Amino acid sequence: MAAVVQEDATGELPASIAPLRRPVADGVRRAVHGVLPTRRGGVFHGLDVDLPVAGPTTTVATVHDLSVLDMPSASSRFRAAGESVLVRATLRRADVLIAVSEFTAERIREVCGRDAYVTELAPAAWARPPGTADIERVRTKYELPERFVLQIGTVEPRKNVALVASAARRLGIPCVLGGAGSTGPDAPSSALGLGYVDVDDLPGLYAAATVTAYASFYEGYGLPPVEAMACGGAVVASAVGALPQVVGDGAVLVERHDEDAWVRALEPLVRDSETRRGLVDAGTRVGASLSWDTTARRTVEAYRAAGIDVPAPLPRPGTSP
Repeated sequence: MAAVVQEDATGELPASIAPLRRPVADGVRRAVHGVLPTRRGGVFHGLDVDLPVAGPTTTVATVHDLSVLDMPSASSRFRAAGESVLVRATLRRADVLIAVSEFTAERIREVCGRDAYVTELAPAAWARPPGTADIERVRTKYELPERFVLQIGTVEPRKNVALVASAARRLGIPCVLGGAGSTGPDAPSSALGLGYVDVDDLPGLYAAATVTAYASFYEGYGLPPVEAMACGGAVVASAVGALPQVVGDGAVLVERHDEDAWVRALEPLVRDSETRRGLVDAGTRVGASLSWDTTARRTVEAYRAAGIDVPAPLPRPGTSP
């Protein structure tokens, strides 16, 4: 078994997986590398929307969202045009389509008339509630204020970071941003930008935040809110795309993208520690209910339903076959 990966990610593969290396690239170069022909025969599963133009006998594509079609204004005109061609080609050419949420599956059906198997994602292995010492370590490392509203992720139009910062300012509580662009010119001037945040620090950061807020205009799944909940964060998110299905009762959902609505949603959590604690408990339960074992099982079920032969896995030590 082999995997096509960029050069800098080969170390993340299990020893049993042979890497088919591609240069580290983005934009057009990355897209070109993604469609290069591969070895003939077998099954190729693209975990994004990149499928080789030739080689595999059967192709499977996991579709995370159709944001390039639904929100083209969130990217440059050139990038949106190129990615929309790539996405439409994959929706047309893939032998099997897998969607990460019911929402994305419905959008696929509306766009191209095809059905997709739904295989939901899950929090990463690191997404667990941290201990008190880890929370304090993160507070000290990033010089965090005692209370703050947090958003982790790339600062881009689709994430609507400015709304989170404005609502936090209305409530008199600092807004802290982490991730690409959080210290750049597109970040709100009132926010404290942390820049890149080490993965090991994320559980402590989510748990330290008074509220973690995601005011996105569009989400095909919403993995960052799910990981925040799994780490013991109190999450407020937009009721858009797949988020209502994914977060369930583990987060407060906001129906409108206006400052008043977000202030009303955030204020009880900022002012009342018991309200916040109740939401943290609910979010932790939802996060713990999602697992990559379930994701893997549903992926295998999708393969078999599509007629792809998948051998049964060997039983784990100490378990019955």
